[in-house]
Amino acid sequence: MSESRLSIRRLDAAADDFESRFAALFGQISDENAAIDARVGEMLDEVRRRGDDAVLEYTRRFDRVAADSMAQLEISQHELQQALHSLPEQQREALQAAAQRVRAYHERQLEQMGTSWEYHDADGTLLGQKISALDRVGIYVPGGKAAYPSSVLMNAIPAHVAGVREIVMVVPTPDGERNPLVLGAAAVAGVQRAFAIGGAQAVGALAYGTACVPKVDKITGPGNAYVAAAKRRVFGICGIDMIAGPSEILVIADGSTPAEWVAMDLFSQAEHDELAQSILLCPDEGYIEQVWQAMQRLLPEMPRRGIIEASLRGRGAFIRVRDLAQACELADRIAPEHLEVATREPRAVADRLRHAGAIFLGAYTSESLGDYCAGPNHVLPTSGTARFSSPLGVYDFVKRTSLIEVSRRGVAHLGRIASVLGRGEGLLAHARAAEMRLADIERQPG
Repeated sequence: MSESRLSIRRLDAAADDFESRFAALFGQISDENAAIDARVGEMLDEVRRRGDDAVLEYTRRFDRVAADSMAQLEISQHELQQALHSLPEQQREALQAAAQRVRAYHERQLEQMGTSWEYHDADGTLLGQKISALDRVGIYVPGGKAAYPSSVLMNAIPAHVAGVREIVMVVPTPDGERNPLVLGAAAVAGVQRAFAIGGAQAVGALAYGTACVPKVDKITGPGNAYVAAAKRRVFGICGIDMIAGPSEILVIADGSTPAEWVAMDLFSQAEHDELAQSILLCPDEGYIEQVWQAMQRLLPEMPRRGIIEASLRGRGAFIRVRDLAQACELADRIAPEHLEVATREPRAVADRLRHAGAIFLGAYTSESLGDYCAGPNHVLPTSGTARFSSPLGVYDFVKRTSLIEVSRRGVAHLGRIASVLGRGEGLLAHARAAEMRLADIERQPG
């Protein structure tokens, strides 16, 4: 067994320099820079001007796929179904079981969110809200360093449950290799159209529309720095879910969970990429050392060992805290994407927590179960944005429209209010529009 090069910061919340060292863990990630943003701007301009021709050119350059037409890059329903049926039985059954759980969770979410509603107030005016699904959404599925069928399920299924009329998937296929598990997931999840394109050019094609790629109302799904920069630029032309940063896990532990389990959970995010972040909060110094020793033993078994080492060295940390109450305070300051509560009484700890993308309760609830098959969505806010944003869900694929129907009696009351406020704002047409209706009521009372 070769000697490990694993290193990770150790912080003590009681130390005088804790605040400065803690803050340094969360410095701004240079996931995008001026050069990337400028390049993405050029690419989007080309896609907007030249449409499919620009998409084909960038696909040849970046994915090394020499397609002569977009028809060669559109993935047919027949190919999606064929991919699903070609999968080994174990993979196909796992995919279908995961999809069923994700669908069941999001159907419950839709029920709890409610449907359209309306009521009449005392003067007979009708007020309400109409819930409508988006017409067409685009889902971006990463496909550079790895294949992510789980991302297909997590993006497409809630859109399908919400009632979106058309779901368009884009996925890069470097060197033209189309992953059957990804295509099978698209078949299971209800994707209507799919294209073997990726990068900023795919985002541009979805946002602007081309001769072959339909324009969508919203784009969801994670990607690299180019994809994130493109989503930021097209927001306003269409909607987006969020700007995703590197993956994160925070574990609050009291020493009751086997150290090897916690070590592997920390690895599970570190293996995503070098900028991923894994942090352990624990009041027990002896247990922290046990986790460290477990990581040293387990690391040589990891195929993505180099990525794990770089992630933990660059952004990982063990933080010794005074007690679990202080762990919760620090966790809320971090507002992590994934938060595991590996304690004897996880619900008591979770009741203290306010800010996290998803909370995983108890020793048996590994974050990886949430990634694949538990049911809740794995598209989560990162980089502290869980303070003000939520996981992807059915509510991201519907919109609310207000309903107002003012009765004759209602005009007598509301019209006067609107007249006063309209004139107060200097907007005479607003006031006069209300006053004309008031005058009609006064001419024809009752």
